[in-house]
Amino acid sequence: MAKPTLQIIVGSTRPGRVGKPVADWFHEHAAKHAGFEAELIDLAEVNLPLLDEPRHPRFAEYEHEHTKAWSRRISAGDAYVFVVPEYNHGYNAATKNAIDYLNHEWTDKPVGFVSYGGIAAGTRAVEMLIQVVSVLGMIPMPIQVNIPLIAERMTADHRFTANEVLDNSAVAMLDQLARWTHRLGSSR
Repeated sequence: MAKPTLQIIVGSTRPGRVGKPVADWFHEHAAKHAGFEAELIDLAEVNLPLLDEPRHPRFAEYEHEHTKAWSRRISAGDAYVFVVPEYNHGYNAATKNAIDYLNHEWTDKPVGFVSYGGIAAGTRAVEMLIQVVSVLGMIPMPIQVNIPLIAERMTADHRFTANEVLDNSAVAMLDQLARWTHRLGSSR
């Protein structure tokens, strides 16, 4: 039986971002996890324009090819992890835009969060995201990976360095996502 697909979505598109190195670290954990086939999706590469569909996404009557491609890609996922920064006590616009393009594609699927920022570790961004994904029928995981003082975890050559606590949090969240993906798979 095929493993479910976990899509890890890099939310930041900002030049010089740390989201990609953080996502690469998390993707390594996910690739080793027995519960998933892991796919890394970088919103900077997806490059969605600001929501430009004339009809509400709940109708799934997409006009633009970039939306149709995004729909196909996200529909192939069984679970998601958003890797998000905290900007001004919230999450970033590229993540919101990517979520808002779709509706049914997200429904009844578990979602986890890897957040990063200053002393608050991106937790305020995740709190806002939980409200949004819940309205879409996604199931947010209670276990999160929250990375405080992200600048201190970056090397001079722009690589992310985790510690044992972060590595353990990543595995715990992946375990929880795997359980929920299995439970929800039969309901979809």
